[in-house]
Amino acid sequence: MSLLVTGSIGIDTVTSPFGRAENVLGGSAVYFSFAASYYVPVRLVGVVGEDFPADFRDLLGTRRIDTSGLEIRKGSRTFRWTGKFEGDMNEAQTVEVDLNVLAERGPRVPSQFADSSTVFLANTHPTLQRELLSQLHSPKMVVCDTMNLWITTEHESLLETFRKVDGVILNDGEARQLTRRTNLIDAAEAIRELGPKFVVIKKGEHGALMVGIDGPVALPAFPTREVRDPTGAGDSFAGGFLGYLCSQGNMSHETLKMGLLRGTVAASFTIEDFSLRRIERLSKDELESRVEKYTRMLRFDAA
Repeated sequence: MSLLVTGSIGIDTVTSPFGRAENVLGGSAVYFSFAASYYVPVRLVGVVGEDFPADFRDLLGTRRIDTSGLEIRKGSRTFRWTGKFEGDMNEAQTVEVDLNVLAERGPRVPSQFADSSTVFLANTHPTLQRELLSQLHSPKMVVCDTMNLWITTEHESLLETFRKVDGVILNDGEARQLTRRTNLIDAAEAIRELGPKFVVIKKGEHGALMVGIDGPVALPAFPTREVRDPTGAGDSFAGGFLGYLCSQGNMSHETLKMGLLRGTVAASFTIEDFSLRRIERLSKDELESRVEKYTRMLRFDAA
């Protein structure tokens, strides 16, 4: 099966209690692609400005990421985000954001990508998500992400997008904001009633909850000692989750559960260093070793 992702590709500057990384590669589609590429090749669709560094594109080329859908738009500048983490580092504080090319028309899907079977619509305007989806033939699995801004300002458009997808990934605050339900299982069920077959709610350091046709599944976060930069953790989670699902070619309850586990492990690596530094040097053996360790941690023998 083929996996396509569309979302932001940017240049980040991040500060945390552990240091500062300036002008590093970031963006939702980038973190997703790196995590997913451990399981399947990824088709990347996005747009950057002519200031996008050549070495960033070279870095994307070190993984199984097809950048045929990466448009370098002349006369435009790349999306830039500056943020910081403080305290428990559960939530980023945006210091400055320059939408630049993201405020222009969306990217086009190359004709050779139109047959993609699995699609992840990373966080962007819900209308743009549907426009991209309309350029694909007949994907078998479509999952989207969203954010509090669209819940507030584009509520009806967001619900229209939800009616066209198989799964939704969002965080706990967004789920409560969207549904006005305090209990997260109730919130997930309310979102499922809008159309998606399954809903994944990210809970940061408290793990993730998934509710599908066969009921809820909850996993804790992997206990990580080094938390230096949580930027991209949610998108890495989505990449591990969708990459595994795509490699299995189905959305069975057991596959979704294992995808949840794989996504959790992917996020646990991303947060250990700034930008892509940790997941960039991650080996497949190291990834599988942590998956096995995490699986053992979760296993209980009946008394």
